Amino acid sequence: MDLQLEGKRALVTGGSKGIGKAIARQLALEGADVVIAARGQAELEHAARTLAAETGRKIIAVVADTGSTDSVNALVAHAVEALGGVEILVNAAAVPGGISPARKLAEVIDEEALLDVDLKVIGYLRTARAVEPHLRASGWGRIINIGGLALYRTGRPIASLRNAGVAAISKNLADELGPHGVSVVTVHPGLTRTERTDAETERSAPQHNTIGRIVDATEIADIVAFLASPRSTALNGAVLTAGGGIPGVIQY
Repeated sequence: MDLQLEGKRALVTGGSKGIGKAIARQLALEGADVVIAARGQAELEHAARTLAAETGRKIIAVVADTGSTDSVNALVAHAVEALGGVEILVNAAAVPGGISPARKLAEVIDEEALLDVDLKVIGYLRTARAVEPHLRASGWGRIINIGGLALYRTGRPIASLRNAGVAAISKNLADELGPHGVSVVTVHPGLTRTERTDAETERSAPQHNTIGRIVDATEIADIVAFLASPRSTALNGAVLTAGGGIPGVIQY
């Protein structure tokens, strides 16, 4: 299937490693030019060089902090100037697993909880707000927000909160921007193999899904590439779980 992404222009936050890097790679393999953003300059620039060499597309590294409105606005301005516009935004910039380790009410530390929400939920809103005028002006666009399956499990209240927040803002944006040709969807990965995955996580994955193995970051990237394409119009506002199937849960 031709995803019709040849010549499209994308911005991927959290694009220096993990799921974000895999997404940037797949978009580029499908023919898109990509700006990747993250806070660590050396790792980001290395990722850009590697992806450009592999895909033959324009991959531009921009250091940015999605916790800062000024930084996000500068990032989007840079991306638009470098690529000549932006039609696709993938929000993947977040601390894997979250900052707050709290499992019980008494363990919740306000500052950790607020930072988790600021980076993942408000951070996604910041980038969407900065990119939206460009998408609306072109009459077509895609915003894909990466959440997480902690949304559906108790035991990590702040992890649940931040991913529920991602789904909530995505649906609000979908309703607002859909009439202007801009689709917004949420993807909730579960345990996913990245360069950070250790042997214990790999072994434990079959306990958490129905496919009996860990999902690879490239498989998440395949889903996102389809969602970023003009072929995915029917999925505005959708929430997709991408953890290999949650055992015993009926979602409707």
